[in-house]
Amino acid sequence: MAEPARFPATSTLALDDTQLVGELISLRDYLRWAASEFHLAGLHYSHGTDSAWDEAVALTLGALHLPWNVDPEVLDARLLPMERQRIVAIARERIATRRPLPYLLGEAFFAGVPFTVDERVLIPRSPIAELVEDGFATWFPEEPPARVLDLCSGSGCIGIATALHLPGCEVDLIDVCPDASEVSRINITRHSLGERVRALVSDLFAGVEGQRYELIVSNPPYVDARDLATMPEEFRHEPSLALGAGADGLDIVRQILRQVRDHLTDDGVLIVEVGNSDRHLEAAFPDVPFMWLEFERGGQGVFVLTAAELDAHAASFV
Repeated sequence: MAEPARFPATSTLALDDTQLVGELISLRDYLRWAASEFHLAGLHYSHGTDSAWDEAVALTLGALHLPWNVDPEVLDARLLPMERQRIVAIARERIATRRPLPYLLGEAFFAGVPFTVDERVLIPRSPIAELVEDGFATWFPEEPPARVLDLCSGSGCIGIATALHLPGCEVDLIDVCPDASEVSRINITRHSLGERVRALVSDLFAGVEGQRYELIVSNPPYVDARDLATMPEEFRHEPSLALGAGADGLDIVRQILRQVRDHLTDDGVLIVEVGNSDRHLEAAFPDVPFMWLEFERGGQGVFVLTAAELDAHAASFV
């Protein structure tokens, strides 16, 4: 059973907010109010929403434990005083601290699956979710991969969602950070996957020496130094270890490309997200035929290489 999201304790409301919760009654009232407040505050949206309205929807539904596809008639339901106070308190904290909303709610969704998140891990938002939902069928049209590695796994969202969408596969989650691995274990337990998914603390492949996988997927740190220095305040609440990767954002990716072939089966596939460091990767390895994927819901900088392509260009990664 999914554990409930953890909300910040509702503190005593300011006088103006006490009056506010007496005047705003319905869910629709709070959607409108929160969207207006977020717009006026100039918040940045990139952790699951892309506008003040979407952020308001995510906050109000999340605070009330309501699903995204809730019956629209609920919008005019009268909220309890404690529910009104909770929405206002979370909205005020979102504005005052610039903490991303999933940290305030304690939960984020990836590939349609809820995950527990906090400041120990990045908030799930990779376009790789579309590949997970499709079962990586482009590369495994007949038989799904039997063994999958989620490298630099953070919350474990990619690997755990893959295990849920492909019930026959076994998945290893690897992260160098013990705190991140602990969050992965929370999510493994949350989705009752302890028999097929394990979380390992390891510096890349060090902890799986001699093991091979049909599919290796990675969303490693890839933000270059310039982008890291100019990121909006919301990103500064996320662990810097999971974001920055040197001057061109490729410090970790270079290591992956050098080491991955020893852990990929001969018919295996490597999928890696590098975001807008894709231009740096192309410049660093001009002879490598990276296949760049396109996504229906947006996103960029995800490449695919097969084991055969890695073999053919092995000299480039030395």
